[in-house]
Amino acid sequence: MNSEPASPGLFHSARKLLASLAGLAHTRLELLSTELQEELARLAEILLAAIISLFFAFLGIAFVAVAVMIAVGEEYRLAVAVLFAVLFLLIGGLSAWWMRRAARARPRIFDASLGELRKDHDVLMPQP
Repeated sequence: MNSEPASPGLFHSARKLLASLAGLAHTRLELLSTELQEELARLAEILLAAIISLFFAFLGIAFVAVAVMIAVGEEYRLAVAVLFAVLFLLIGGLSAWWMRRAARARPRIFDASLGELRKDHDVLMPQP
């Protein structure tokens, strides 16, 4: 009679399969975590650009108002006030352009993780 148990090989294979699946899940979660950190950094950059844009736009508007109020004064004060107003509005506009460019240039969220999961699916699925 055969006294060798057949189940240790089966249990060993199942254990190896579970270990492989756990390793695969761990790798995918690390990639997902990295992508999430990159997305948060990108959003912080966009938020900073938005704050700068608003700050300089408001400053530009304030200088335009001051320039109109000073318009009745001395000859050169008006030119200087308008120059500063234009400068601040230009800085606000450039910052808004930079923010818009950064927002449009972003990759699709979790794109690398989804691509890796697609590859895993293709490898694990039997080919007809």
